[in-house]
Amino acid sequence: MENPTFSVVEINGADAAFRPVEKSRGKNAKQVTWVLLLKAHRAVGCVTWLVTVLWTLLGAIKKRLIHRNVVVDVVENERNKFEKGRFLFTIIRVFLMISLVVLAFEVVAYLQGWHFTNTTLHIPRTSELEGLLHMAYVAWLTFRAEYIAPIIQALSKFCVVLFLIQSVDRMLLCLGCFWIKFKKVKPRIHGDPFKTDDVEGSAWNYPMVLVQIPMCNEKEVYEQSISAVCQIDWPRDRLLIQVLDDSDDESIRWLIKSEVCKWSQKGINIIYRHRLLRTGYKAGNLNSAMSCDYVKDYEFVAIFDADFQPNPDFLKQTVPHFKDNPELGLVQARWTFVNKDENLLTRLQNINLCFHFEVEQQVNGVFLNFFGFNGTAGVWRIKALEESGGWLERTTVEDMDIAVRAHLNGWKFIFLNDVKVLCEVPESYEAYRKQQHRWHSGPMQLFRLCLPAIIKSKVPAWKKANLILLFFLLRKLILPFYSFTLFCIILPLTMFVPEAELPLWVICYVPVFMSFLNILPAPKSFPFIVPYLLFENTMSVTKFNAMVSGLFQLGSSYEWVVTKKAGRSSESAEERETKSIMEQQKILRGASDSELLESNQIKEQKEAVSAPIKKANKIYKKELTLAFILLAASVRSLLSAQGVHFYFLLFQGVTFLLVGLDLIGEQMS
Repeated sequence: MENPTFSVVEINGADAAFRPVEKSRGKNAKQVTWVLLLKAHRAVGCVTWLVTVLWTLLGAIKKRLIHRNVVVDVVENERNKFEKGRFLFTIIRVFLMISLVVLAFEVVAYLQGWHFTNTTLHIPRTSELEGLLHMAYVAWLTFRAEYIAPIIQALSKFCVVLFLIQSVDRMLLCLGCFWIKFKKVKPRIHGDPFKTDDVEGSAWNYPMVLVQIPMCNEKEVYEQSISAVCQIDWPRDRLLIQVLDDSDDESIRWLIKSEVCKWSQKGINIIYRHRLLRTGYKAGNLNSAMSCDYVKDYEFVAIFDADFQPNPDFLKQTVPHFKDNPELGLVQARWTFVNKDENLLTRLQNINLCFHFEVEQQVNGVFLNFFGFNGTAGVWRIKALEESGGWLERTTVEDMDIAVRAHLNGWKFIFLNDVKVLCEVPESYEAYRKQQHRWHSGPMQLFRLCLPAIIKSKVPAWKKANLILLFFLLRKLILPFYSFTLFCIILPLTMFVPEAELPLWVICYVPVFMSFLNILPAPKSFPFIVPYLLFENTMSVTKFNAMVSGLFQLGSSYEWVVTKKAGRSSESAEERETKSIMEQQKILRGASDSELLESNQIKEQKEAVSAPIKKANKIYKKELTLAFILLAASVRSLLSAQGVHFYFLLFQGVTFLLVGLDLIGEQMS
């Protein structure tokens, strides 16, 4: 009775007109109106939401385009680099145009009732459609079924075979990692290598160690890296630190030189080196440093990139492994990342790198005594470097180059998974993209150069097979090839050529299985398995392009761009910085006027170097083109009622769109 819209007659209901079967006729008109209005409101809300999302996306695109025109001067130097990859972009663009034309044609056919499924193909009769359009449609169906479909089907089967081979390799690596953990197998140091009964001491107990810090315009991280290396626990008379500065910015060179002078005044044996002729990138820098006369007095060399911060006991955990092991040439430590939780991009990179170190490097080190040198956080026996030919400037992966040549000369490697060195991963997509291009073009270029030497070498046949088939072809070439070909080319093609149907298990199990294996070493990253899967497929475009450029010696294969650093500091680094500031304040209390003036100049120089720079938003044409191809293919799959294909293509296309608009990671200055 509280609701005035109900009557007494409806409640008592004695009349035949209000029997249950006829009750709907007695509804109040106001109720029906409100229900209709509510449904209309929901429909309008849904449409409004879709319009808002579309408007936001168009606004983001417009913002990127306008801002990109504003900062044309900032990115003018980058245009030449994009010109080198125009060939692949032209192919993708032509494919997009053809896909859109075919999609429009298929939509017209669908609306006219000529739709078909993968099992039954309906070719319209002449009575349904007469004239040129009917002939063109039938000719297209015939040509598609007889010529295009067999090629796509054969290519998809080839990619599936490559996937199966890659899966066997990944499974064996994971099983090897589990066996290592179960048996607790790891390199061990027997006894105390620094303890001696000799009163005068033994020279080997603390051998002569050279530490090199190659850098180039590293204004964000030079201070913390030099500070960390200078605090390594090792006798000062048996340690020499080389700061190898290749910076072309005079203000940055001045700051690095001042930092070196500060530590030199504290009694640290540290040297600043700057090359006037910068050739060969990092390899040329290291080779120039090794040519110094005083290097012959040192037995080992430790290398740290500018963003690496070793712990004080790093040398005490690595150098003792060389004792009583004359065949050992390299001891490699693991990387750990101070900014792995900074954004989604860094989290996804952490998954890849955890698998690389935890599985690939550790398993190869235990079972084969060989793996690719990571270029930093490692200690080399100088004799091994010299006998293997030293640092060569022929590729952008000088670390892998020297590792392969040392392996062919009989030297063994050890990987220490328990010794970790702090560093950074790129926080912007632009920096990560350039890093991955170098990491995937360099190995293919090196493969071309090393193949004759591998074949002619005197190492056992199984070592040659491991280098050629596993180290280079399977893990450096096959993975980016089948990933890009299968998910970015074949899958959208099968939507327009349904005769070449891609099995459902390939769409579901191939990417999920590979992602599951990759994410095993980082179990905390399981919530990001879907973004990781989609992003890895997106990165396959860059990796495939880099692989092709390196394999065929294209212009971008020898391109080296220093990875942009953010200068993230660890907790221990912050403590070291606080301690350094306190010591500096103590020194300044008793400093002279000239020293105070110099300190003020350093402060002004830092402020000038760290001045904010306008950030350039970039648009990546290849990723955007593939985004529209995949989204067009998802529309085509929706018309043919292919559920799983539609969802995969839709989410993958959206991922390409986000990456193409540079909406992942931090913006790069």
